[in-house]
Amino acid sequence: MNFDLTDDQKMLRDTAAAFAKKESPVARKRKMMASEAGFDRDVWRQMGELGWLGILFPEAVGGYGGTMVDAALVLEQFAATLVPEPYLASAVLAGTAVLAAGDAEQQRRWLEPLCAGDSVVALAWAERDGRFDPTAVTTVAERAGGDWTLAGQKVWVLAGHAADVLIVSARCPDGIALFSVDRGADGLTVRPVQTMDGNRAAMVRLDGVRVADDRRLGDPGEAAERALATALDWAAAGACAEGVGVCQAVLDMTVDYLKTREQFGVKIGAFQALQHRAVDMFIETELCRSHAIEAAIRCSDGSDPDVRAGAVSAAKVQLATGGKFVSQQGIQLHGGIAITEEHDIGLYFKRMHVLNTLFGDEEHHVARFAALPSFVEGIEA
Repeated sequence: MNFDLTDDQKMLRDTAAAFAKKESPVARKRKMMASEAGFDRDVWRQMGELGWLGILFPEAVGGYGGTMVDAALVLEQFAATLVPEPYLASAVLAGTAVLAAGDAEQQRRWLEPLCAGDSVVALAWAERDGRFDPTAVTTVAERAGGDWTLAGQKVWVLAGHAADVLIVSARCPDGIALFSVDRGADGLTVRPVQTMDGNRAAMVRLDGVRVADDRRLGDPGEAAERALATALDWAAAGACAEGVGVCQAVLDMTVDYLKTREQFGVKIGAFQALQHRAVDMFIETELCRSHAIEAAIRCSDGSDPDVRAGAVSAAKVQLATGGKFVSQQGIQLHGGIAITEEHDIGLYFKRMHVLNTLFGDEEHHVARFAALPSFVEGIEA
């Protein structure tokens, strides 16, 4: 497997890194945490103008026609300064669901404004008792003349608080389907909530929300379930890329601190025990990076869904262990200053915790990996 970046990918990575460093330092993240939306619509449009929001989508809908590796490069650089715009939630998770489930007209209708930065789209798939199973859907869609009415509740809808369009999974008579619901629709209640990392999500309630038939994306049943599985795998791979960015930022901050902090007249980085811990952080960061790259490649190269799922679950498990280790060591090696509200490293620690729970935690992905045919056959051989 070739992990080398092309010249275009290097330019994309460097441009995103320069943007994050200059236009969105961590201080901006703190400012946005105190705002109602949690991000800036003008910056979102700027991202659209730069082509980043359309990386995963075809040129026919205003996209870039890129790959998950391209999007992962952007996410990793955004993580370095905790860029608050909902790139993962909207441009990866929700957008991929529309791309995988919708027909050409539906893709154009909802992806064009997303690619341009004129719209935020959110995927409402999780339910209270569903854990991480996208097929555990109790929200129902019933026929009402030529339209549909939706009823049910969705939880922790990422970017749902600001979404112009919600993509909602619901159970129809012929299986699970995805529906597009505009913000402000009668019967739709969106309750904003804040996640522990300072980002925003929403609890969504649908009380007889009426939508036209052309708002049901593609075919129901197996087709919709495949679209959800694809979107969640791509988003999980994106979360792993973000996790790599967080690991690298924590490692860099910690090494800088060890080189400058003095105790008893010497730099604390001179102590071999602390050097060994920094080396362990480096190793875990590189392991997370390797797994994240493979997961991104498997999302884009047309691999069998089981192969893709295996790579994504392996990357999520590595992030759950390695990413947790790196962020915890960053806190410990900074000492008491790390637990003050003013120090940035606490923000990275919280983001890592959230990334490790998005789209399946460690327990979920270990179980999914163990149930894959390739693993079972290997055990039985």
